[in-house]
Amino acid sequence: MKLYSKKARESKKRIGFVPTMGYLHEGHLSLIRSARKENDIVVVSIFVNPTQFGPKEDLSRYPRDIRRDKKMCVSAGVDVIFIPSAEEMYPRDYQIYVNLEGNLSNKLCAKSRPGHFRGVATIVTKLFNIISPSISYFGSKDAQQAIIIKRLIADFNMDTIIKIMPIVREKDGLAMSSRNVYLSPKERKDALGISKALKESSMMIKNGNLNSKEIKFHINSLLNKRDSLKIDYVEIVSAETLESIDKIQKNTLIAIACFAGKTRLIDNLWIH
Repeated sequence: MKLYSKKARESKKRIGFVPTMGYLHEGHLSLIRSARKENDIVVVSIFVNPTQFGPKEDLSRYPRDIRRDKKMCVSAGVDVIFIPSAEEMYPRDYQIYVNLEGNLSNKLCAKSRPGHFRGVATIVTKLFNIISPSISYFGSKDAQQAIIIKRLIADFNMDTIIKIMPIVREKDGLAMSSRNVYLSPKERKDALGISKALKESSMMIKNGNLNSKEIKFHINSLLNKRDSLKIDYVEIVSAETLESIDKIQKNTLIAIACFAGKTRLIDNLWIH
């Protein structure tokens, strides 16, 4: 992979990179299509990264279907599929990780999933070093991840452009996720309350209500009506610092994390 990328860069070819954990869906394909339009070469990585899973999380049962993923990548015009093993990425004597400091390390998902973004920042750094992408594509459903990776690029002076692409949703509004396959019919129906709450929040803002406390109260009340949902957090924060804000303004993130049964789902509304 490193040799391939080196030769491509020496030939002045632009490499578009889409990192994934596999079990691809239309959200991933939207990133791949954007990469295909804007680059000479498209690389997709498929790697279920063990260092971003906690001891009680779903690493062993995370959905996998490499054969299906390969077919989807080929159909979408991907040039290279990079599928390293955990042993290649983290050899037995592996010791160095990328740690986060400040608000990025203790807000939102970082608070409820300690160590998660340490694993994300480490694997993304490794993948960037291996693939040397010109442009890297991430979905905005994982908003905190996108914000952290943008900061990672800036702080480490990395030579890649980050593009954050819109959330892709199912026809009923549920944000696409590989984990949606875990949901029972009842849980999936209740999970629609998340996107509904965000939609109603957007209408409240358009109608002039910029009070974060009132919007959070409304979201919580809607989610609490869904039997199988358990709220992890509902937060309204600056999309730059992740600090809580009292009044909605430009570059605000309304972020929700809920458990539908045992499945943790995230969604957000990004106010630009």
